[in-house]
Amino acid sequence: MTRSRALLASAAVIAAALSGPAFSQGTPQTLSLMKVDPTTLASGYRTSKVVGSTVYNEANQAVGTIDDLIVTPKETVPFAVLSVGGFLGMGTKYVVVPYNSLEVRDKRMVLPGATKDSLKSLPEFKYSTSP
Repeated sequence: MTRSRALLASAAVIAAALSGPAFSQGTPQTLSLMKVDPTTLASGYRTSKVVGSTVYNEANQAVGTIDDLIVTPKETVPFAVLSVGGFLGMGTKYVVVPYNSLEVRDKRMVLPGATKDSLKSLPEFKYSTSP
């Protein structure tokens, strides 16, 4: 009986030693979370609905299409990749504008002050081929 208690006690000590925090993985990380009111998100736009939207200027002229949205680890705003020019996918140029420069008016994406020519004059954006 005492031998079984000794074995149980030693097994408990070994289990306790092995179940401690694993610091061999490096410095423990902490995560700070912020509270988000879900009702404020209800008035937002899902990316699946934004991508593919035609972008207009104030004169109600179509100036491009939102091809993609990009977020980066260091920037606080996402960027919209617009496809401008071209016809049936030929001659299309991709340019990038900060997403917060777009406005939603009457359920349309509007880029104030934009023209097809002004967007075509922006530097071309090319997607990275690396993962």
